[in-house]
Amino acid sequence: MVEDDRAIADAIVRRLASEGYAVDAVYDGLAAVEAAERTRYDAVVLDLMLPGLDGLEVCRRIQARAPIPVLMLTARAEETDRIIGLAVGADDYLTKPFSPRELVARVAALLRRVDRAAELARTATEGARQVLDVGDVHVDVAARRVRVSGTEVHLTRTEFDLLTALAGRPGEAVSRERLLEEVWDWSTGSVAAAVTGGAGRAVDSHVKALRRKLGADRIRTVHGVGYSFEAES
Repeated sequence: MVEDDRAIADAIVRRLASEGYAVDAVYDGLAAVEAAERTRYDAVVLDLMLPGLDGLEVCRRIQARAPIPVLMLTARAEETDRIIGLAVGADDYLTKPFSPRELVARVAALLRRVDRAAELARTATEGARQVLDVGDVHVDVAARRVRVSGTEVHLTRTEFDLLTALAGRPGEAVSRERLLEEVWDWSTGSVAAAVTGGAGRAVDSHVKALRRKLGADRIRTVHGVGYSFEAES
């Protein structure tokens, strides 16, 4: 838990601990990087605005060492902040103020996604290697590698999961609600409330990040529904 407001940090630590998690807390960016170097954490809850190194730089540095699931907290709702955060490796974000219950749900979903991705990779390695070829986009699921017209494209964990969810059904309109269930691992009962509460913007921000890396015309917006991956760019 990385948060410079000690009252907020301690409250979050107590709530996560009550759910069975072992949680360390640090209160500035440099301490966060040093903690991540000492300990292999399962997830990091990271405030954007920190003394010393800000959350974006902290995320970039810890992701450069090894991929760690990151839930970013921000007091600002500007889209630019969200997109930059996703670009440096954040998997999800929450805008302050937020409910402790929602934060716990997001952390649990993030960890389930990591476990599921590891299991899919293991299954694919043991059996037939799963690949997706849609037009000039090649996705190796087990290796978690993507090539566009033969050139490798580096995606974050969430970008890759979102791409496989869309490219696995080319031409089909996939709703934001379905993507939240499959990619963010939100339970069916909480998806509608999550979309209403703004979680749908996380889908939109990740789609924009994917478009920048793959090409804007490969993912079509289906107004009032969600998105569709196009076989022909």
